[in-house]
Amino acid sequence: MISHIDILETLDEGARAFVFPMLDNGYVYLAASRLSLLRSDRDWAMIFEIFGYSPRSGFPDLNVTSFGSALVSSKSVSDFASEAAYLDFIAQNRKWQQNFFHPIDDEGWIDANDAEAVDPAATHLRLRGNPVPLPGEEARRDAGWISGPLDIAVLSRALASEHRDAVLARNEERRVHLATEMAPLLTLNDWMHPDIVEPDCIPSGSETFRQLALVLETGDPGHYRLTGGNTHWSNWPDGGAL
Repeated sequence: MISHIDILETLDEGARAFVFPMLDNGYVYLAASRLSLLRSDRDWAMIFEIFGYSPRSGFPDLNVTSFGSALVSSKSVSDFASEAAYLDFIAQNRKWQQNFFHPIDDEGWIDANDAEAVDPAATHLRLRGNPVPLPGEEARRDAGWISGPLDIAVLSRALASEHRDAVLARNEERRVHLATEMAPLLTLNDWMHPDIVEPDCIPSGSETFRQLALVLETGDPGHYRLTGGNTHWSNWPDGGAL
């Protein structure tokens, strides 16, 4: 039986384990996000898609974080130093899983003299294998560019504005952690996300996630009655600040 109480407890556990998404993650310049709820008669899943840029990783990426009752890891024993380490990972992550994808191909568009900037001579990049022109001046300015070299954080936000579906997850990427077949129930492009960096701010304290837990328990999207949200990158100025 799917229980909204169990769902909220899972999300709270994920927050305490630093797995529940922080949209103001100091290491990631947020560019785009999406939240999907899926369900079957027995199982549930809540899937976050976060596209952004971390200077530490050196490349824009898409983080897919899944919470649910029937998840599978994309990792295998060969990814760990020992079988014991693998089994320990599975035990610790049975309620949540994470994967990273790279919608943008690396084909020399990064400035050879500045790893956080776009090559001034670049005019295109490959997005999902298809050549697309670099964002125009209007999209760049909307993404925070003023003048001078185009940094990769701004590029990521401008691309997310012009090609949102391409930078977010494909169906197979969204379902990468699902162990059983579940039907889509609700998809949100904007919602009120809790700032879990703040003391005592946990998912179960958020009206958004209390309602979403009821949607998953009942299978009725009508339990989600909120409008608007705060997930646009401009609402999280501390993202990428570290």
